[in-house]
Amino acid sequence: MKIAYLLNSVSRKAGGLLEICKRLAQTTCHKKEIVLLGVEDEFTKTDIIEWAPLRPTVFSPVFARSFGYAPGYGQYLADICPDIAHVHGLWTYPSFAAYRWHRRTKRPLIYTAHGMLAPWALRNSAWKKRLVRALWEDAAHRSAACFHVNSKAEHLMLRQHGLRNPICIIPNGIDLPASQSSEVSGHVSRLASVAGGRKLLLYLGRLHPKKNLVNLIRAWKDVLNSHPSTLNSWMLAIAGWDQAGHEAQLRKLTTDLRLLTSVIFLGPRFGAARDACYRACDAFVLPSLSEGLPMTVLEAWAYAKPVLMTPECNLPEGFVAWAALQIGTTSKEIAAGLKQLIEMSDDDRKAMGASGRALVAEAFSWARIGEQMRSVYEWMLGGGTRPETVRLD
Repeated sequence: MKIAYLLNSVSRKAGGLLEICKRLAQTTCHKKEIVLLGVEDEFTKTDIIEWAPLRPTVFSPVFARSFGYAPGYGQYLADICPDIAHVHGLWTYPSFAAYRWHRRTKRPLIYTAHGMLAPWALRNSAWKKRLVRALWEDAAHRSAACFHVNSKAEHLMLRQHGLRNPICIIPNGIDLPASQSSEVSGHVSRLASVAGGRKLLLYLGRLHPKKNLVNLIRAWKDVLNSHPSTLNSWMLAIAGWDQAGHEAQLRKLTTDLRLLTSVIFLGPRFGAARDACYRACDAFVLPSLSEGLPMTVLEAWAYAKPVLMTPECNLPEGFVAWAALQIGTTSKEIAAGLKQLIEMSDDDRKAMGASGRALVAEAFSWARIGEQMRSVYEWMLGGGTRPETVRLD
């Protein structure tokens, strides 16, 4: 069995998809069974080592890097002749290359949408996506032997979108953190110094309108107005990489609301610095408007941190297990959740974090998820009965 993973970026530029695709590939297939294709960007040479023992093959882009057109990408896919092509993400050249390969070879195609068919995502750059859908994307989707989604909510979303393909529901996974290194300890100490004895509420991820950080900052202001003592006991830390200039908008809002002493922007955090953010924080927040299944929430739980998140994060089991507080997407609804978190005792917050760690250890281990994905690949190639993860309804 040879599986080709087709991605646009194999670096940090892919955001949360980097960790998801990397660990899925590493845990599902043996080294000789998998081939990784990507499009080169400014971070590729640094980040490609994270895929070890796998080694992606990357191609230089032409024209718009966001689309990912790279001469040689499609030809290389034809030359390696995989049994299955697994496309991660939509709307870019790798999806087109996979569809063209499928039409020539009649071999099976599987898509992981990563939340890109959510209504919010479809409204973003809507005219471009309508054009791509008309040219090939809709036809490519209909031709897929299977779609892979991360949650029941995303399964329903694809059915409402009109797709009638088999759909496998397999969540993202997470690795429990290793012991703290001296490098991480240094980063933690610096964050503690910045906090000045205050507790840290962390957001970590892309700085993009979809993440709803504007309403988070406005909610933070509301909490400070109603609970002035919060200024001396909590700090909001926003860590992540800017996308399309959104960071400037967030910084201006923070300045306009006079929050410079209680909101800090940490910039992009990777490796040990990312690890330190989770270790140093006292809680994690994701007020997102749309997600597939967010890795950052699973990571926060792996570090035993309590979480505030919206239902749009598609992790309802977190609310059931009392590992997360549910918040809405408006600033008023987010503020209510923030107040609830702040008013909890330290013991209650620690208990919530412990519930999150237990949840990911039981239900989101990569070893389990790798076995489930492999069984889907084998079924697609005619290997026995349909796996329980695959839905036809």
